[in-house]
Amino acid sequence: MNQDNYSSDPPMGQDPLVLLETLQLLWTKHELGKLKEEIRRGFARLEDPLAGLLAMLESSSDWKGKGHSLGYCITTELQLWIKAHPAVPQSSTKLKKLQARVLGMLSQCPANLLDPLISIYQLHTADRNYLLEHVSHLYLQGNYKEAAILSIKLKLQPDQDVEKMCTPLLLQDKANLVEEYVAEYPELQRKLLQTLDSWCDPSFNIRDITRPYQGLSKYKPEKFNCRVLSKLVFRLLERFNVDSALCPNVINQRHLRTLKYLFYKRFVEKTMTEENWADHIQSTVGENRWLQEQLVQSLLRHCDARGAARWAQHCRVPPEMLPQAVAEELQKLHIQDRVEEVTKADNYEASRKKDYYQLPIPRENIHFLQTWEEMLQCWEKVLQPGQVVGVDMEWKPSFGMVGKPRVALLQLALKDEVFLLDLPRLLEQAEAEGEKEKLPHCIQMLYSDATITKLGYGMSGDLSSLAATCSALKDTEKQMQGVVDLLAVDKQLQWGKDSRKVDGLSPEHSHEERGVRQPEKGLSLLVQHVLGKPLDKTEQLSNWEKRPLREEQILYAASDAYCLLEIYERLCKDPESFGLGSDLTDSLVGKQSKKPRAKKQLNKQEAPSPSGQECQGPRMEPSRPPAPISPQEFSVVCDNMLQGLGRYLRCLGVDVRLLDNEDDHRKAAEIARQEGRVILTSGLPYQTVCNCNKYLKVSREAMKQLVESSRQVSGEHSAGCLGSQSCSVTVPVCDTAQPGCAPHSEQAEGMEQCEAAVVLAGDTVLQITAIPPGVLDRAELTDFYCCTCCGKVFWEGSHFGRIVSQFQDVLVASGDTRNIYELS
Repeated sequence: MNQDNYSSDPPMGQDPLVLLETLQLLWTKHELGKLKEEIRRGFARLEDPLAGLLAMLESSSDWKGKGHSLGYCITTELQLWIKAHPAVPQSSTKLKKLQARVLGMLSQCPANLLDPLISIYQLHTADRNYLLEHVSHLYLQGNYKEAAILSIKLKLQPDQDVEKMCTPLLLQDKANLVEEYVAEYPELQRKLLQTLDSWCDPSFNIRDITRPYQGLSKYKPEKFNCRVLSKLVFRLLERFNVDSALCPNVINQRHLRTLKYLFYKRFVEKTMTEENWADHIQSTVGENRWLQEQLVQSLLRHCDARGAARWAQHCRVPPEMLPQAVAEELQKLHIQDRVEEVTKADNYEASRKKDYYQLPIPRENIHFLQTWEEMLQCWEKVLQPGQVVGVDMEWKPSFGMVGKPRVALLQLALKDEVFLLDLPRLLEQAEAEGEKEKLPHCIQMLYSDATITKLGYGMSGDLSSLAATCSALKDTEKQMQGVVDLLAVDKQLQWGKDSRKVDGLSPEHSHEERGVRQPEKGLSLLVQHVLGKPLDKTEQLSNWEKRPLREEQILYAASDAYCLLEIYERLCKDPESFGLGSDLTDSLVGKQSKKPRAKKQLNKQEAPSPSGQECQGPRMEPSRPPAPISPQEFSVVCDNMLQGLGRYLRCLGVDVRLLDNEDDHRKAAEIARQEGRVILTSGLPYQTVCNCNKYLKVSREAMKQLVESSRQVSGEHSAGCLGSQSCSVTVPVCDTAQPGCAPHSEQAEGMEQCEAAVVLAGDTVLQITAIPPGVLDRAELTDFYCCTCCGKVFWEGSHFGRIVSQFQDVLVASGDTRNIYELS
């Protein structure tokens, strides 16, 4: 066959396989124009073009490959040819035979051939029962993905069992395909969500679902647990806008995690006020009996019976839900007791305010606005050319629940007064009066006016919440001019060992001088650096939707906005002392090109501040800075808190991998290990990891002695006994922490007990007080492991096996025990 014969008309009834040979030759020569012409000419001469296509596909393996193939080219050209020649006669019987043949091919088809073949052979008109039977056959063969995809293409989902079809897909970590499977069918969405929620019932055994599929290829049982399923449920609830009441088990579990978080903030971290904490407890627990039981159990763990009774009364827990001891204490409570407790709390709060930033304006200059008449006076003062306005927003923390936060309070600070706008109330009034656009219009005027300087901290996050609150404000960020995001300024400030001290409190020593208080971060840390004292953040996690606002909330909200004015004024007055250019105002106003990270992620912990005391061992100052590398040489993996940063780094040429919103932090570690990437993260899991790898192994009996000795010494000192006590337990720890060290004496050289604290070599205090009561009495617990750098004490708990399973792909157990030092 020579090339001159390509253009000659083939005889009617040409063998499709002969045509295929011609097309293959043209395909290998990359003569695409001649190829398409020959395809159209060939189909016009075939006696049965539809049967001819199947014969060509069945005789060639080329079409099974991904991407653009000869089979794909032939199929799409036939589809175009049929549209131009719609009168291709096909009897019903013959079409059914062709449909049966093409169905057998679809499970092997690349994705780009499915739609053309379904269209050409009119599979949507085929007998539905026959199609369902074919999909069922694929399912029984274990081709779960292919069965689901074909069901989606043929719209067979309403006639299938959603649990049966989706379970193996979830086990293969194909949640996206599950979402696509139910995407067009609200009833299936609800059924799927109810099924997933039933699997999250505390009494449900997930193994009952997974057992039949254990031989499945790409089986990932570690991805099939309640926590992962609950994340999927929340994503589906938000995507499909389904009422969360449909999933009570998942909602209860999320509320339970919120309870634990609130107890941690109040009783461990001690950064939440009593009233603030009680507000959230009440809104979280509500009338849910199961959550009330969990609340009572948590109260008993963190308080004595009297304290539990007091909070049970405050949180309106029904008396019949309480243990007898707590119920008896509840009956003994009197009004005077509560008054005394509140007075003590108020006195304590008043005594600590001297440590925090205070508003320099009188209380009567803070205005809480709920009517449009009050608003008019506010906007007349705010919308003045040359005005400088501190802008902040507050919303109720969602604690991981469905939906984006909606702004409950908008704060506007001027030089002499602060306006607090009750945004939900004002928007509701405006809509009731038929003028719902007037408030958004004023806000847009403020942000778009280049003559008014707007100050914020993390403005992108605030504006995102503002857009979720009022759709008319969704484009505000694109239109804003004359803004200064002090988060961006904060990143330019040169804080370091030689940085300027502010009011006698240097950044690197501030945490030590403040004592046990949590290290400052974010705006609070910036206020401390520039103005000398941090913000009091105890009201940050308030319920900002509850009305009326408490006085503490009003003062907190006003301070958050007003401090921006004072920071800006101080920086503009003396920018060079803060390491900034002298043209601060000109360089910052209206030129914030980078999109900063959101200011508030109230369900996540922010990255540690420079003043945070992390256990990282001694730091060596480099003699010279490392040589810079180009962006092309840098490869990173960003967690889901730094997706914005990751996208920006990509623009600079950096090789970036981004975690999805639902991905766990440990996936970053897995990617970093496999691909040699640097992890960029602001998540809590990487903040609390100690870099030390030297551990002291202590038996349960020895740990009991340490705890008892510590308690005795504590008691003696509280009774007025002076001097230090020694621990009689033999603890062999070498100062150099090298393998092979041996005991030196009855009193270990590397360990001493000083004023009720067990101290390791290097002045590391052993945190034995953190061991919960009852742990030392567990017969199955034989050893404790103490970090020689930070002093934390570890033991094998109920989650040990689960944690080992979760990290088995990331960590490799070497069996090397050289860094474990045992008691003799």
